[in-house]
Amino acid sequence: MITLSPVSDSAALRKAFAAFPSGIAAVCAHVDGQPAGVAASSFTSVSLDPPLVSVCMQHTSTTWPILRKCNRLGLSVLAEGHDEACLQLASKDGDRFAGIEWDRSPHDSVFIGSSTAWFEVSLFDEVMAGDHVIALLEVHGMEIFTENAPLIFHHSKFHKLAPTQPKS
Repeated sequence: MITLSPVSDSAALRKAFAAFPSGIAAVCAHVDGQPAGVAASSFTSVSLDPPLVSVCMQHTSTTWPILRKCNRLGLSVLAEGHDEACLQLASKDGDRFAGIEWDRSPHDSVFIGSSTAWFEVSLFDEVMAGDHVIALLEVHGMEIFTENAPLIFHHSKFHKLAPTQPKS
């Protein structure tokens, strides 16, 4: 018989959640003449019709209240080599975009250069969930860059995908 540990401490729960590898997305917009953005490891596809994706944002975020008011947002799926960009975008201090290659769309969506994919999105709905809000985002446009491998976050560290071995 299997016996599981009780969920009694947030540090242990965070460690257990880190057992699931994820990609990292940057959610960004051009606001008041400056880029604003955050990193999210909770990005996932939700629906094809309508085209929806989601990210989770902490209630304590000071950036999400600014971004959620924008008509459009840029969602960049970060690639290998974006380790420092991810850490900067997740930082609470300093210039989050210093040294990061970025550009914007005519809708003021901001995209990170050399990503694996870009999605131009707008806020579709929000669902309160514990200490986070699940932001459902409607996809209006996209670009895919298959030559760029994704940045992987697993056990609180950045990793690369191992190359696929051809079948013999």
